[in-house]
Amino acid sequence: MGGWRNAVQEAAASKPLFLTIYTTIIVGIVATSFYVFSAIYSPSASTSTQSISTSWLSSPPLSQNGGSNFSNNISLPTDKASQPGSNQLKTIWQAPPSNSKMPPLESFKLTKELVGERAKDNVIIVTFGNFAFMDFILTWVKHLTDLDVSNLLVGAMDTKLLEALYWKGVPVFDMGSHMSTIDVGWGSPTFHKMGREKVLLINAILPFGYELLMCDTDMVWLKDPLPYLAQYPDADILTSSDQVVPTVVDDRLADWKQVGAAYNIGIFHWRPTEPAIKLAKEWKDMLLADEKIWDQNGFNELARKQTGPAIDDDSGLFYAFDGTLKLGILPESIFCSGHTYFVQAMYEQLRLEPYALHTTFQYGGTEGKRHRLREAMVFYDPPEYYDAPGGFLSFKPSIPKSLLLDGEHNLESHFSLINYQMKQIRSALAIASLLNRTLVMPPLWCRLDRLWFSHPGVLEGSMTRQPFLCPLDHVFEVNVMLKDLPQEEFGPAINIREYSFLNNPLLPQQVKESWLDVQLCQEGTEDCHASSNTSRPGLLRFPKNSTEEMFKTVFSSFKDVKVIQFSSMQGAFYSFTDKTREEKFTNRMKRYVGIWCCVENHTPGHIYYDMYWDEKPGWKPAPPQTPEEDHPPF
Repeated sequence: MGGWRNAVQEAAASKPLFLTIYTTIIVGIVATSFYVFSAIYSPSASTSTQSISTSWLSSPPLSQNGGSNFSNNISLPTDKASQPGSNQLKTIWQAPPSNSKMPPLESFKLTKELVGERAKDNVIIVTFGNFAFMDFILTWVKHLTDLDVSNLLVGAMDTKLLEALYWKGVPVFDMGSHMSTIDVGWGSPTFHKMGREKVLLINAILPFGYELLMCDTDMVWLKDPLPYLAQYPDADILTSSDQVVPTVVDDRLADWKQVGAAYNIGIFHWRPTEPAIKLAKEWKDMLLADEKIWDQNGFNELARKQTGPAIDDDSGLFYAFDGTLKLGILPESIFCSGHTYFVQAMYEQLRLEPYALHTTFQYGGTEGKRHRLREAMVFYDPPEYYDAPGGFLSFKPSIPKSLLLDGEHNLESHFSLINYQMKQIRSALAIASLLNRTLVMPPLWCRLDRLWFSHPGVLEGSMTRQPFLCPLDHVFEVNVMLKDLPQEEFGPAINIREYSFLNNPLLPQQVKESWLDVQLCQEGTEDCHASSNTSRPGLLRFPKNSTEEMFKTVFSSFKDVKVIQFSSMQGAFYSFTDKTREEKFTNRMKRYVGIWCCVENHTPGHIYYDMYWDEKPGWKPAPPQTPEEDHPPF
């Protein structure tokens, strides 16, 4: 600016001709500079201080790829750049050009430059996984971009995921893991390998000098976390936890003195400080030296070598690890575990806004995690999920007040409540099977919590209300319900949807508008003759205790209706006529329910649910008394 100011002063002392020339030149420079800066910083431009590899600028359109069509559900941002200050960095979800080819694998290597291109305010948000978790990863990215957060990267553990994300415009890098593309079970050797990849990744990124918010793929962001994390600039590490008893009742960091549960490494924020880098290296060395150590246990062992004292009186930070690392525990009420969110609804009771939801404290494997996120309406499925072939079946559950609220909350009252609901669900599954429809599961009420260890019904000190709306995987084996069981033994598959499905904003209008209400009535009474000739359009009066033939005959006229909703399932279905089909259906149902766990002071303490409890006179909830009795009801 000093040079420009001198030029103007010299021009003022010169002849008019030179004044005109100087003025013209300066105006031209200013105009050109304005044009250049506006091009760089315009909404359609990119926003990182680093230049971007040309590999991000070219690729075929989404339509040329197989894989998930998740992106069809996404409102692509067209007026927002992904980072400030970069050279034409592509907006997330922007498909590569149709006339381009897949760049070589080497161009996806994790480098300081790549992280710099995506970082904002020196922060990068990272998750990673293999192709089996593609839909989780897309959901994770979608939540962040909906929150206008785009300083993110996804690590691909296999080339199939890398290619799929690239074609969808998701920033991705190659982790060089060459892992299998299939799902891995919790606790398996491959699961532990994935944990070690996380530690290696942290050690790779921290030396680049960027703050790292590391996330598991089975969590979603509900609110932009970066302003919250920025409130604690002195923290070396901020981590979530498995704490289920509240330690604070507002949005401050958890009271570290009261956090007795494990620090959970599914959500944690690292700053590239010397103590954090030292902990990361020791953690890596520990895991590489002993393949049996679970990554989370290793982190807890190191971080808890020293706990305290507090850094100060206000922040909630404390010294940990070697006495120099400053650690903070994210509040359990708003950086939610699967228990504080789905079971306790702690954030709701404390009138707080949750930042994150992590599907821990959960049963049913990956399918159970996906179902929980669907129940919360925070999972993004392709359009066909919301308009299934054959249409949907739902019903309004009927629960007497006495079963839900009266008496003590104990094993007997809990199982009475569950069994009452289970019998209705069994009838609904039978009707769904007969009509070849997808059953929308009802909301499920529980009196007692489910855990993997002995407990008195609910955890002491937690905010679990009784009764509470419990996740489907507390009672049902969601992974079995969604599994392809052999039809010759278990009959035709019965697809299900989560209880919140019909309220999901992604449900298309053509499904909402194609609706039939079925009102059960007593056969022989007035207007109870399986007819749609009622005073209200879209209403069918249908006799209770109807047979297989009656269902097939009457509802064949409504096969094009998208949603059939029964007013009740009490006495809705009498029996199958085809006994072979009934036997196969029974085999399927017996495998759909799981266990309640666990009774105190008894080994084993679990009790098996039984879908056909009502056909066993004198059935009572009790744990197995002998090893021979310790098996599911089949």
